[in-house]
Amino acid sequence: MLSTPGRPEAVVVPAAVAGKGGEAARGTRLLEVSGLTVDFVDPGGERTNRVVDDVSFSVGHGERLALVGESGSGKTVTAQAILRLHDNARYGGSIRFEGRDLLAASDTQMRAVRGREIAMIFQEPMAALNPLYSIGDQVSEVLVLHQAMTRPQARARAIELLDRTRIKEPQRRFDSLPHQLSGGQRQRAMIAMALACNPKLVIADEPTTALDVTVQAQIMALLAELQKEIGMAVLLITHDLPLVRSFASRVGVMRAGRILERGPTADVFEAPVHEYTRRLVDARPQRMVTEMAEESATGAPVLKTRGLRCTFVTSAGWFRHHRFEALKGIDLSLPPGRTLGVVGESGSGKTTLAMTILRLVTGLTSGEVTVAGKRIDQLPERALRPHRRTFQMVFQDPYNSLSPRMTVGGIVGEALALHRPDLDPAARRAATAQALSEVGLDPDMSMRCPHEFSGGQRQRIAIARALVLKPTLLVLDEPTSALDLTVQRQVLELLVSLQQRHGLSYLLITHDLAVIRAMAHRVMVMKDGEVVEQGPVEQIFTAPADPYTRTLLSAVRQLE
Repeated sequence: MLSTPGRPEAVVVPAAVAGKGGEAARGTRLLEVSGLTVDFVDPGGERTNRVVDDVSFSVGHGERLALVGESGSGKTVTAQAILRLHDNARYGGSIRFEGRDLLAASDTQMRAVRGREIAMIFQEPMAALNPLYSIGDQVSEVLVLHQAMTRPQARARAIELLDRTRIKEPQRRFDSLPHQLSGGQRQRAMIAMALACNPKLVIADEPTTALDVTVQAQIMALLAELQKEIGMAVLLITHDLPLVRSFASRVGVMRAGRILERGPTADVFEAPVHEYTRRLVDARPQRMVTEMAEESATGAPVLKTRGLRCTFVTSAGWFRHHRFEALKGIDLSLPPGRTLGVVGESGSGKTTLAMTILRLVTGLTSGEVTVAGKRIDQLPERALRPHRRTFQMVFQDPYNSLSPRMTVGGIVGEALALHRPDLDPAARRAATAQALSEVGLDPDMSMRCPHEFSGGQRQRIAIARALVLKPTLLVLDEPTSALDLTVQRQVLELLVSLQQRHGLSYLLITHDLAVIRAMAHRVMVMKDGEVVEQGPVEQIFTAPADPYTRTLLSAVRQLE
């Protein structure tokens, strides 16, 4: 075993000895995983794919352990293997819970363990909850199955659990369907289900991934409070390093199905031993742009809005309509070569702002939008089309925004065929190759399809598609939210490099304050369709004036 001088419990884990160091004391182990392997079998049963390889760790009574890693590291499969949730998998090694080998248990015995002794909080509550049943009925079902309660008893206990997890008006919310709740409320309902039987171990798989930063902080504080109250152990599965740092006492770092390093959380993050752990820790976005004085901006704004409004009208029955004002008079100005970050929680109006500027919304709009010196808000679509080459958008999810039926060359070159009919095929191919090279991709890849690329490469393709027309403005809608931490940093560095090389202006839409601080010159904070505060990044981050901005920053610090 390799150990760090002066830090005997934090170890780099060779496969042959995984499970022999830095663990909870042997007498306090609640869960002990030893030499776990997970192989997925293809439908024909002929080939297997090993996704977890010789993983060992233990969790003590009342302990908080985190498994952290990027997409494809095997952390979620490892967690699901504890409850044997895979139909097409072959397991090896052993998983002992209070001395019982779960891999040797019968299906009947496992059904008794699931929910009663080991509970799981799944990553996406909207997918995990049944859309046809109320959340109260779903919590009650756990109590009826595992606690032999009558329906009235289960209802009373479920209301108590909903109240315990801070769901307001629990008696009324008992009858709510999942889609009628916010993301945070759905996750609280999932926690209520998990805690229904007072389990000894809760596995929390990315419990805050899809939530706003303030809700993330609330959910993790709630989980920590309930963990102390009940005395349960928690196995946290996540890619979020600040979350691990604030919550877990010990951590295991996973990559390619193996645990590479583990130990006390503070030790692993402050002095990582394994090269991959160091890369993860260093991948947190750092400030990438220099501060610029307000008066240093030269030239007319690339983007300017004045009194921009957007209202959506929906039917509310016979001859009745409901009006929702998504934007309430937005004024902004973006100089050449600068980045304006727009930050806010879900429903703040930040994405609607981007779509309204680009004339991609179906709502009723008013106000002025000027791009590259041309007012575009009142232009007919035919007159607008030639101007679209000056402003382009990079969407949030590169997988869904790229056509799976087209080659990369076709995707990037499509805009040229539409906006540059003067170019012959050879010139279009040359421009496409140049755009791919600009974003760090080999032009020889142009005949491949999107599914042949990683998430980071797909986002580079999306950026190349936006760049090929040589725009002056790029609207970036959550450009890194679907990417792993190390890939996020690479994409941000690419965007900053392109801005410095070509003098691009960016309107950066995100909920991630770390991304804003890394690459924005100014920041605009939105809430309920309004701008509550805007100014230079460092001013807003160090001395926020609005209470809502202070709440956002406080939530980030709480998680870190």
